[in-house]
Amino acid sequence: MCSSDLAGIYEMNASKKVIIVGGGIGGLSAALSLLKRGIDVDVYEQVSELREVGAGIQMSSNGTRVLYALGLEEPLKQVQVLPSKRIIRHWQTGETWNWFDLGAVTRERYGTPHVMLHRGDLHGLLLNAVQAIKPDAVHLNMRAASVSQTPDGAEVTFEDGTKACAPFLIGADGIHSKVRAALFGPSKPEFTGCVAWRGLMPMSSLPSNLQQMQGVNWLGPKGHVLHYPVRRGEIMNFISFVERDDWQVESWTTPGTNDELANDFRGWHSDVHEMIRRIEAPFKWALMVRGPMAAWSQGRITLLGDACHPTLPFLGQGGVMSIEDGYIVAACLDKYFADPATAFARYEEIRRERTATVVRKSHANRASAFSPALANDNAVATEVAREWQQERVRERMEWLYAYDATAVAI
Repeated sequence: MCSSDLAGIYEMNASKKVIIVGGGIGGLSAALSLLKRGIDVDVYEQVSELREVGAGIQMSSNGTRVLYALGLEEPLKQVQVLPSKRIIRHWQTGETWNWFDLGAVTRERYGTPHVMLHRGDLHGLLLNAVQAIKPDAVHLNMRAASVSQTPDGAEVTFEDGTKACAPFLIGADGIHSKVRAALFGPSKPEFTGCVAWRGLMPMSSLPSNLQQMQGVNWLGPKGHVLHYPVRRGEIMNFISFVERDDWQVESWTTPGTNDELANDFRGWHSDVHEMIRRIEAPFKWALMVRGPMAAWSQGRITLLGDACHPTLPFLGQGGVMSIEDGYIVAACLDKYFADPATAFARYEEIRRERTATVVRKSHANRASAFSPALANDNAVATEVAREWQQERVRERMEWLYAYDATAVAI
């Protein structure tokens, strides 16, 4: 039995080992952070093949700061887009307002840039960096069935009956976390009344006026659209949100149709529909919320990212929070490896308030972005003047972007 081997594991200095269940962005960030601190890691991922997820991700300065600390600055430069700015457009007229400088001003203010990435590219960079240190660190087609622990270590049993054990285990297995359910029971998601869409299109397929290296947010009633370039500007990422109550499937990979998406945004500006027509494969999912957890850790097992603090996407921080989590939990284990209670208590002490604030503010942003009042001809301009001017946004976001996970006292 795997559990009986734990005493032997602890007798060796090489016993500094952690199991991570989940090989997404958060799990690989934690793995890389641990390996760079000399702690051995095995990552177990349920999919049989690491295929590219067709979606973009915005990495604000608080996220790139961690990625740079992990040695990924140069690899990022090969795939990123450095946007010049972010603009707001009126849902119906297309009127444009400058919103936020994402270029030199952001880099100068926060020390690292705001970049736009294809999720598959970011995942690939993290995977390559992990495998450069430990080539066999990631194990595929390993679907967790249960977890258990003793005073000396943690164990995961997979659906094929095999087991893996180590002094510590991290559940980075996402919103439907098996590790969370094993420790704390099933979660109870509540539907927000909002459905999200995502899709990609070749930049070259778009009219020239839409081939811009900037982020664009469309404000309108009962809906929200944003798009931004990824993969060196070769692809445009499209994401939208609409209020509707007839779809409540919380899956990232459920296909939809271009016609259904177009119908959700009927009456919106022709530029929005130019993009919708060119999306190669639209996907839809229902946005759910979950109440805050009283604890993330139990004994020698803890959680990170969506497994413990899933958030709505209206701050663009879900992936970034998992990267911050991974870096901090690695630092806590490095310092307190012989003291599990202190290691995970300190991890939660550092992370809980920040991530809870992100969850709350993301939910609040959802309400403002879907205001029915935005149907009024002058309402968008009024909203922009009141809430979306650059200095006003900077005041609201300073706490988020200026945060430095690499400098936190452990």
